[in-house]
Amino acid sequence: MTSRSEPSSLERTFAFYWRVLADGLPEPEREYRFASPRRWRFDFAWPAQRVAVECDGGTYSGGRHTRGDGYRRDAEKLNAAAALGWRVFRVTADMLRDDPHGFVDMVRTAVEGSGR
Repeated sequence: MTSRSEPSSLERTFAFYWRVLADGLPEPEREYRFASPRRWRFDFAWPAQRVAVECDGGTYSGGRHTRGDGYRRDAEKLNAAAALGWRVFRVTADMLRDDPHGFVDMVRTAVEGSGR
C-alpha cells in the first residue's frame, strides 16, 4: 500500500497532466485535510475555490474504492465534502488515459470559478 507521502502512479499522472495542460493555474495542495477533526484528505485540492480531485485507482482490479467498506467510506467522505460546499472530481486511470484534456478542462473550469 502506498504511504501518504508517496503519491500513487495515478496521482503522479494527474499531477503531470495538470502541470502540462492547466495553462498556469495554481498547483493544487496535496493530501489536503478538509474536515477536522476527521482525518479525511483529498488527493489534490484548491482550498480557496473548494475544488478537489480524488484519484480512484484499482477500479478494475478490486481496489479499495470498489469494495463494499471502501466504497461506503468514500461515500461518507464525499457526502461530508458536499455538505461543506466542496466540488469533488473523481478520476480513474482510464479516464486520464482516454481523455486527459477533457478531465483537466473540467477541473480547470471549476478552479477558475466559471463552473459556479
